[in-house]
Amino acid sequence: VQLQASGGGLVQAGGSLRLSCVASGSIFVINSMGWYRQAPGKERELVASIDNSGRADYADSLEGRFTISRDNAKNTVYLQMSSLKPEDTAVYYCVADLYTVSRVRAPYVWGQGTQVTVSS
Repeated sequence: VQLQASGGGLVQAGGSLRLSCVASGSIFVINSMGWYRQAPGKERELVASIDNSGRADYADSLEGRFTISRDNAKNTVYLQMSSLKPEDTAVYYCVADLYTVSRVRAPYVWGQGTQVTVSS
């Protein structure tokens, strides 16, 4: 099982980006998917998560600027980021809580990370 994130890049403050993360491999079911980020010199923090019914949770600090969504048929989670600020600069990691086809739970399957840089 692996997660492949994409969509990062360089954007000016006030701009938007959309991150995608596809899960592939011997997956039986994905319970929840989410995004974390880690800025230089800081700890990794939760940005948003979404369960398989579509219920989403967000970090309070985002002030409604980000939207998480998922396509269960494609095992894909998205993060639409708007009104980006320089402090949003970080490596963004996707994560999934899932069961494999062997019915083994893997609660933290991480993607490789994608860099988001917001210039002022």
